[in-house]
Formats: sequence, structure tokens, C-alpha cells
Amino acid sequence: MHTVAVLALDGVIPFDLSAPVDTFGRARLPDGRTAYRVRVCSVREEVSAGAFTMRAPYGLDALAEADTIILPGVAEPPEALPPAVAETLRAAAAHGTRIASVCAGAFLLAATGLLDGLRATTHWSAAGHLAERYPEVTVDPDVLYVDNGQFLTSAGAAAALDMCLHMIRRDFGSAVAAHTARMSVMPLEREGGQAQFIVHELPPAPAGATLEPLLAWLEDHCGRDLTLGEIAARAGMSNRTLNRRFREQTGTTPLRWLHRARVRRAQYLLETTDHPVERIAGRTGFGSPTTFRERFRRVTGTSPQGYRRAFRAGEGAR
Repeated sequence: MHTVAVLALDGVIPFDLSAPVDTFGRARLPDGRTAYRVRVCSVREEVSAGAFTMRAPYGLDALAEADTIILPGVAEPPEALPPAVAETLRAAAAHGTRIASVCAGAFLLAATGLLDGLRATTHWSAAGHLAERYPEVTVDPDVLYVDNGQFLTSAGAAAALDMCLHMIRRDFGSAVAAHTARMSVMPLEREGGQAQFIVHELPPAPAGATLEPLLAWLEDHCGRDLTLGEIAARAGMSNRTLNRRFREQTGTTPLRWLHRARVRRAQYLLETTDHPVERIAGRTGFGSPTTFRERFRRVTGTSPQGYRRAFRAGEGAR
């Protein structure tokens, strides 16, 4: 039987903690035996979990006996780990223990130095912060989880379920993982990465910038098949001047800004209407459905139909 130790520190996010506990706890071998022994560990017996306080039955010494250590996210990741925690995690890694993080738990794992030189992920909203704080780590904000062999990182808490199922499949095979997925009421593999969940904001212009009227016009007319020349004529500038002004005020080019506006419009239509893909392609300026599907997948990591299945609002919500 494999032992999984979930390390709970003060400020632990409850769902980040419960996702691996529940997933590994549901895993059963073909003969019905429990596949994992799950232990919640902490520095102190009582741990603050935001709205409530919880008791951890095991101390840091239990980490030395674990085959896998899970680091859930905390509300405010510290700049440095408590020395005893950092030393215990490094010692476990030196003995070959597998260590995985959930969501902002990537900050805890990165603080040990064990992710230096490796690829990792975290929640898309915190990816930039992780990359800034730990420049030695290559942060990928578009995936649900990253498996480096001994060290794994996952995006949001829901993505931790994907990562845990992946580890169960590595440990005991697809049949055990598939049964665990059914018991958790989720697919064994989800389509796309976390790019589909990212809010693709349009690059703004500074307040009072000369491009503000043009940006508003572009957003209103993003369904048209606009060329750079047409946009420049609307702005009363040459193509070269328009490109320069756009880069100065938005950090991108006119056509890239327009492309992002089209993707946002397409996401809205997929979420709120029954329009077929062909109609949405026409209404968002992508032209052919094939072009629309290719470019939409490039930005979101999933197909238009996959996005609609994931994010379509119910009748009550609409």
C-alpha cells in the first residue's frame, strides 16, 4: 500500500486539501483493497483553514514514511518556508519521495528550490507571480498539470483531481485510475488545458490615450474582415504609424488586438447562444469555420464545441 502525506500549513485552502485526500482515498485495487494510506500532516496539531480550524493527526515525521507528499495551496504563500518544513521536504526528495503541489502549493514547492530548472504550473491567475518570484522555474500557465517524474504541479484545485488520477494510473494502471475517476464523478482525462479558463482581457490603452476611440470602434466591429489598411484609414494614420502607436499604447499590434477581441466575442457567443460554429465564425470575423476552429484552439487549448460543453450557461443562468 502506498502512503500519501498531505502537508497542511496555516492558511491552507480547504478544497486544495480535500481534493487529493478524497481522490486517493477513493482508489481501490482490483480485489477491493484500499490502494493508498492517506495521512494529513502539519507542523502543529491545529491548522487554520480560513473559515474553520482543523486538526492534523500527524506531524512532520510522517513525511519521511510517505511515498508521495502533496502540498496544498495556502491563501498567502510565504516568501520562505519554515526551516523545519523546507529541510523535511528536501530530505524526502533526496530519498526519492514523489512531491506534488496543488494550485498555489507550487509556491511552497518552488521555495524549497526543488523546482529550479524544471517546468511547472499553478493557477493561471498566479502564474505571472510565480514566474517573477522564482525565475529559475519555467512556468507554463496553459496546462492542467506538469509531471517532471519526481515532482508534479497542478493548476487550480479541480486540476489537482486530474493530476491525482494521473499519479494513480502511474502507480496502479488505467483500470484502477478509471474506477477512481468514476467514483469521483469526473472523466479520466479532460479535453484541453487551463488556457480555456483564462479570461483573455483586451490589452488596455492608458486613460486618455489617443487610441481609446479606435479601440472601442474595433471592439464593436471585430466581426468584420478588417485589414490593417482599413484600420489605419479609420484612425487617419499610415500603417507604420498605427503599428507604432499601438505598440506604445497597448503593447501589441492592431491585428493581434483584433484577434483577441474576436476570440472574446466567440467565447461569449458559445456560452450564451445556440448558434452553430459556422455562424459564430462569420459573426466574429474569422471567415471560414476551419480557420475559426484552428485559431480558437490555439488561444484556448480546446475546440469551440469543447468550450461550449464546459461553459454553456443553463437556461436559468441565461
